Amino acid sequence: MQVILANPRGFCAGVERAIAIVERAIETLGAPIYVRHEVVHNQFVCDDLRAKGAIFIDELAQAPAGSTVIFSAHGVSKAVREEAAALGLKVFDATCPLVTKVHVEVAKMRKEGREIVMIGHKGHPEVEGTMGQSPDGMYLVETVADAHQLQVSAPARLAYVTQTTLSVDDAAQVVAALKARFPEIIGPKKDDICYATQNRQDSVKQLARTTEVILVVGSQSSSNSNRLREVAELIGSRAYLIDQAEQIDPTWLAGASRVGVTAGASAPEVLVQEVVDRLSGGDPARIGQLDGAEENVTFALPRELQ
Repeated sequence: MQVILANPRGFCAGVERAIAIVERAIETLGAPIYVRHEVVHNQFVCDDLRAKGAIFIDELAQAPAGSTVIFSAHGVSKAVREEAAALGLKVFDATCPLVTKVHVEVAKMRKEGREIVMIGHKGHPEVEGTMGQSPDGMYLVETVADAHQLQVSAPARLAYVTQTTLSVDDAAQVVAALKARFPEIIGPKKDDICYATQNRQDSVKQLARTTEVILVVGSQSSSNSNRLREVAELIGSRAYLIDQAEQIDPTWLAGASRVGVTAGASAPEVLVQEVVDRLSGGDPARIGQLDGAEENVTFALPRELQ
């Protein structure tokens, strides 16, 4: 059995920055450091940060007065920022800059008097944070059916933004439905779906055309990891989402001569290598890798942690 690795895969610049912010805050200020929600959606990463001194909380009130809190890579609403200030918490913001870009777009569009359609998954922290950038004038749409049923107050003054980790193809279908229903709707100057999501989905499409089975390394809570599994299945490959090598079911691999491996943007390479080692039996001759887009994006840490 040959094992073919997707490229690129795994950590993106926003995830690397978020993890580094937590680690640097612990090194600089000492443990514990409180983190609102999972800083990134990966069980292994969060367990590692807990061992170093991070405490993950659901509500800011769980952090003692005067303590340090880090906002996750997914971003937060204006109300959360105001609550942190009211509680006297020291805040480091690990929001991915590409999510912040969407927040800035929302503010600009609302200042222009436009209502905004947010395309994304209900309940996802990134969606909650983006929807929370405006107290009104925003609508959440998840599917083409939602777009067909959407009722807005000002169809002539309508705009849309998207969650950064959506399926590129699914988002395009929803945008097309919105444009058909609301011909005057406008979108962002540059697509909101981030470069890393796009690159990983392009790579998994290529992988799915040449392998019978694809294993996606990533946690169930990771939106972009789930999208990779879905994209692979749409191409026709059997695809499974796993957190670690121990979760591989041998029956998934029955009859497969080529197995593909990729990883969501919040999954570390060490987990990928454990999966590859288990599949290949440690034989380098059985491992190949696709060519793919080169990623050299980096995001700076907050000045106080540099």
